[in-house]
Amino acid sequence: MAMNPFELLKNFKNIQSRMAEMQGKLETIIATGSAGGGLVTLELNGKLEMISINIAPEVFSSEERVMLQDLIRAAYTDASVKIKEKMREELNTITGGVELPPGLLGM
Repeated sequence: MAMNPFELLKNFKNIQSRMAEMQGKLETIIATGSAGGGLVTLELNGKLEMISINIAPEVFSSEERVMLQDLIRAAYTDASVKIKEKMREELNTITGGVELPPGLLGM
């Protein structure tokens, strides 16, 4: 069932309130990203702040520093994509299923 855009505008204050509530939840939304088959894992919160990073000891036995940097970057990207998906799902519940335009709110 598609929601009438005019109905959405009527409920804007409610949506605004729910958005503020969601902003408060951002620190509690956690996603784990991994790369290299789990050699590098990290956690981000909903504000895309890195909470933790774990690098497997066997990574340090190699001298490929560039590879380690690429793995960290890939793990971060993986986690940030998951955060954005979770935020989209949360927004979808707030808007009653009305899809927001891509890029709105930085997502």
